[in-house]
Amino acid sequence: MARISSRSGALAVAAVMAAAVFGMASAATYNVGEPGGSWDLQTNYANWVSSKRFHPGDQIVFKYSPQAHDVLEVNEAGYDSCSTSNPIATHNSGNDAIALTSPGTRYFICGFPTHCTNGMKLKIDVLPGATSPAPAGAPSANSPPPPSTPASAATKGAAATGFGLAVMFAAGLMA
Repeated sequence: MARISSRSGALAVAAVMAAAVFGMASAATYNVGEPGGSWDLQTNYANWVSSKRFHPGDQIVFKYSPQAHDVLEVNEAGYDSCSTSNPIATHNSGNDAIALTSPGTRYFICGFPTHCTNGMKLKIDVLPGATSPAPAGAPSANSPPPPSTPASAATKGAAATGFGLAVMFAAGLMA
């Protein structure tokens, strides 16, 4: 690998790499209902969402059997009344990843008869800010570290490792 002779060139490369990797580290993927559930009739979504902090750049993933459920994004009135008549979006793949692109409240319900009225509905508050403290299934910032990393935390952990590698690479360029 050729060395960059200019110190400013090395710093520019390091800055670009760190910015790219830091951008990846700020997003989290939340599998709805995990670790104990999924998009189903057994999961208590109010409890699940209460330990999460969603930010722009995060995504939520609904995993379910498409023969038994779907996901409708609705407005607040549709959420409150479990109305399926005017969805903002309809998802039915059984593995639906939904990007949370801006601050605000998002509402999701199952459109199958009686599922929403039996609790299959989710309200997500996307908070302004750059990072999410913990991905799906991970403890909050005040909790002690877990004995092992949950599978759903792998995305954020890999990005953080990548950031460390980028810093080490940049330091080598500047040497």
